[in-house]
Amino acid sequence: MTRKRATKASARRRPRRRRRFRAVLRWSAAVFVWLSLAVAGLVAWHLLDLPDPADAASRRAPSVTVLGADGRTLATYGELHGETLHFEDLPETLVRAVVATEDRRFFEHGGIDPRGVVRAAWANLRAGGVVQGGSTITQQVAKNLFLTPERSFRRKVREALLALRLERRFTKEEILAIYLNRVYLGAGTYGVDAAARRYFGKSARDLTLPEAATIAGLLKAPSRHNPAADPAAARRRAGAALDNMVEAGFIGEETARAARAALLEPAGGRPAGGDARYAADWVVARAADHIGVARRDLVIATTLDPGLQRAARDALAAGLAGEGAERGAGEGALVSMAADGAVLAMVGGSGYGATQFNRAVQARRQPGSAFKLFVYLAALEAGLLPGDTVEDRPVSIDGWSPRNFHGRFDGPMTLTEALAASTNTVAADLAWRVGVGNVIEAAHRLGLDRTMPAVPSLALGATEVSPLELTAAYATVANQGFAVWPYVIVEIRARDGDLLYRRRETPPPRVVEPDVQARLAAMLEAAMETGTGRAARIAWPAGGKTGTSQDHRDAWFVGFTRQVVTGVWVGNDDGAAMDGVTGGGLPARVWAAYMAEAQRGRPPLALVDSAARTAPDPAPDGGGLAGLIDDLLDELGAAGADDPDREKGRDR
Repeated sequence: MTRKRATKASARRRPRRRRRFRAVLRWSAAVFVWLSLAVAGLVAWHLLDLPDPADAASRRAPSVTVLGADGRTLATYGELHGETLHFEDLPETLVRAVVATEDRRFFEHGGIDPRGVVRAAWANLRAGGVVQGGSTITQQVAKNLFLTPERSFRRKVREALLALRLERRFTKEEILAIYLNRVYLGAGTYGVDAAARRYFGKSARDLTLPEAATIAGLLKAPSRHNPAADPAAARRRAGAALDNMVEAGFIGEETARAARAALLEPAGGRPAGGDARYAADWVVARAADHIGVARRDLVIATTLDPGLQRAARDALAAGLAGEGAERGAGEGALVSMAADGAVLAMVGGSGYGATQFNRAVQARRQPGSAFKLFVYLAALEAGLLPGDTVEDRPVSIDGWSPRNFHGRFDGPMTLTEALAASTNTVAADLAWRVGVGNVIEAAHRLGLDRTMPAVPSLALGATEVSPLELTAAYATVANQGFAVWPYVIVEIRARDGDLLYRRRETPPPRVVEPDVQARLAAMLEAAMETGTGRAARIAWPAGGKTGTSQDHRDAWFVGFTRQVVTGVWVGNDDGAAMDGVTGGGLPARVWAAYMAEAQRGRPPLALVDSAARTAPDPAPDGGGLAGLIDDLLDELGAAGADDPDREKGRDR
């Protein structure tokens, strides 16, 4: 009886167990379905905004490379890319070095390498930190081209999905080519061709085994270990890449040993960078005037001399750090050009890292007595001669009475002596006599393209100019009276070699007659030899003029030889007065320090090219203002220059 009941109870439990089992199966199936739907939804959600891998080789901003006159890189802007290479263009040694170093199973896995992930995880566990990564080359392409560097689960999922899509969209060879054309390799270079040209001065097609190993070695830490930043570290990384190639069976130990011995210093060295950045910024800004908005990688060839850039920086920095710091001159600028206007060097401030404002081009400051160039040019063109006698005495013009720097009046002197001594009363008197309008016209003719106030104080620099344009005006004298338009860009090409712009040589017009140019050059030479510019004297024939604005807010020296013209300005951005700094002091000494380097190796040419003159230089007769044009004097109400009473009855 008891056995029968047990049998019946067991019979009743069996259906219940089956029902439970079926319920578990149903719930398990439901959970599996829901989990599958969740995973599918997660994948679909990530797939919705995945970028198109077809864009892999095309999306980037154009770069600009600025070259010096010697062909060396002065500065780069944007991402520096080289030629886009196909897989068949890549040296086999480079392919093997990269695969051995980055992803040895690249040609075997499907975009994600589980074996590599496990190996990296085990290595990291043993090391107690992250020493290896499990990402494949395909995953790196996905990450570098399409994703941000954020560390998140979502980014890792998107990276894996993109890697799978890339493997379906491209062949292995195409993926590797995309990677090598876009990977960052230090010093602003993207892609193996840009790196090969930057570090070795050659196309990636021509890389040797040691060079290929150097490129492959950069992939782990390109910013720190590239040859421009740390050549020793770059050689160590190259040695590690060679070891990887031996372990992968791509080369033998003997080959690796020979390659290690052949590792050399990279070619090209560092770009000038900060030495030329002010000038390079100006170059890039001017390029738009020639070709418009850049849509291709550009290479701009310029007239800039890397050696003179460094000399200019050193001379200005030394002056500002020494005398400038002691006497309240916080900023400065230097512009140097050839006599025809080709800009050789430009420094726009005390340091590009601290201030990118280019005072050589963008600042407008009062030139002080450096403006007298135009006064004396107008006077010579009106018929005065360097030896004509003028008088340093009190004058008053429309209620304005100029004063001399030293506070006294020196009486009769020649025109040359007045310019050399920078006598304010004589300059103001001359400008009034020949007409302020004629002074303005002379300034316009020499390149000061701006409206100027027709006031008596204009003769002493009561207008504002940039160092670039004032230096170019003085260059007209060095250029034997022919117009000078500053230029810096010689040629602009697309990186693929297409010519986009080339400067055309056109003969400039003569804007100063030969005899006037010769007299003016001799007067400016005397200003350096015996006048206020004595501190700027160098071992070559040179002429120039000092300039100091009111209250010592600006101090200038602009001077020239037959070959090089240079202008120096010092002051403060807020217009604060300096402690007695004049153009004949700090700026003249900076000018001399720089010009000694700029003229090194150049012949000592006379300031006047006799072949460019068409008329003899009349000897000064010392008879006063005998050469002044009579009708102009009549219009101004003046008497003959030889009249000892010519100033009587005139209230100036």
